[in-house]
Amino acid sequence: MYYKQISCPALFITSLASNQGKTILTSALAYYYIKKKHSVSVFKTGPDYLDPMILEKVSDNLVEQLDLWMNGEEYCYNILYKASQKTDIILIEGAMGIFDGTPSSADLAINFNIPIVLIINVRGMAQSIASIIIGIKKYKNNLLLYGIFINNLGSYYHYKLIKSILPVNISLLGMFPKYNKIIFKNRHLGLIPPNEQNNFNKNIKNISKFIIKSKIINSIPIVNFKNKKKISIPILLKGIKIGIAKDLAFSFIYNANIKLLEYMGAKVFFSPLIDKYIPNIDALWLPGGYPEIHAHKLSINKSMHESIKNFFLKNKPILAECGGMLYILESISDLNNKFYIMAGILPGHSELTNFLGCQGMQSLILPEGIIRGHSHHNSYSFATIKPIGYGIRSSYYTFIGEAIYRIGRLTASYLHMFFPSNPIVCASIFYPD
Repeated sequence: MYYKQISCPALFITSLASNQGKTILTSALAYYYIKKKHSVSVFKTGPDYLDPMILEKVSDNLVEQLDLWMNGEEYCYNILYKASQKTDIILIEGAMGIFDGTPSSADLAINFNIPIVLIINVRGMAQSIASIIIGIKKYKNNLLLYGIFINNLGSYYHYKLIKSILPVNISLLGMFPKYNKIIFKNRHLGLIPPNEQNNFNKNIKNISKFIIKSKIINSIPIVNFKNKKKISIPILLKGIKIGIAKDLAFSFIYNANIKLLEYMGAKVFFSPLIDKYIPNIDALWLPGGYPEIHAHKLSINKSMHESIKNFFLKNKPILAECGGMLYILESISDLNNKFYIMAGILPGHSELTNFLGCQGMQSLILPEGIIRGHSHHNSYSFATIKPIGYGIRSSYYTFIGEAIYRIGRLTASYLHMFFPSNPIVCASIFYPD
């Protein structure tokens, strides 16, 4: 069953791979429309915390995830429909390459009939771009290709070469020149958050100048959004106070997770970096982030270690995800083999590496039920306890997923959960005995 249909201008920004300029283009568009006094809703496909931080800064709006597997189709219908009710323009930034993943960015764009803008890094290529575009159109002919935007353009001659070879029905919507001031800085795991970048606002302003000169702003296609059915969520955490670690060390938090907890109960933010003790709470959530970057400051805050340990010894509910799990291990070692003492609640140690761990979407099978999530990290843990299970990966993976640990009411894993994929499991994890 569908409710009333609503129309709203929308674009899906995608590319051939990661690091092609998707976030730069999406940010520049959002910034341009905000300055024109339009309201903009921005979404990011797939599991990602860092790109949304950039997009939230420029759009002055919360950014949520869209993923047909992690969120589910019904959830995606609902949040797009809600966005179309209250916003002037919807922008969606894809993840990785357009056809990467199952389901992919292309699958999402096709499912909701959203036209795509393909941003292509043309450094080191010219006429070959035509074969790429033709291949994409033939690979999935029901994909609505609105046009292309080129990145790393070398010269006017370079532009003329590309323009001359494009298929007649493909629009060249704009370009970014080969200019190193319009890139966002990276570190391990992804983009550096905007509050840690110097001159972020100035850089965004410089980027937007190229949008003003482009065709992409002339007429964004209108898309019809419809709702399937209202999702009913029980109020399972009424009166429960959940402490959520949130600071520079712990910031990998889906906005959808916070919204769900607010709907089902209460939230209280605190900082393991700054605060001496956890607040007066019923349950504790230690999300992912960068504890390894702030390991020294975390290690010397002994009163916080003791406060969390006492909370654990009272058999209170604790969820520790990825960086949050590293924090409650006995120690962290960085790339220079420098050793930092952590809270020591979960037996084991962690070590930072230069390679990625067990990446990707996984289902967590817990005693409370199944909930979906993902993994993304540059470290490994060792000398830990026996896990109660492992994340379940797609059938084309031949190796097991992330370990899931449980001691009393403590649940810990490298996996980041998407709470709305199973609100009942989420509530069961946090509900005190």
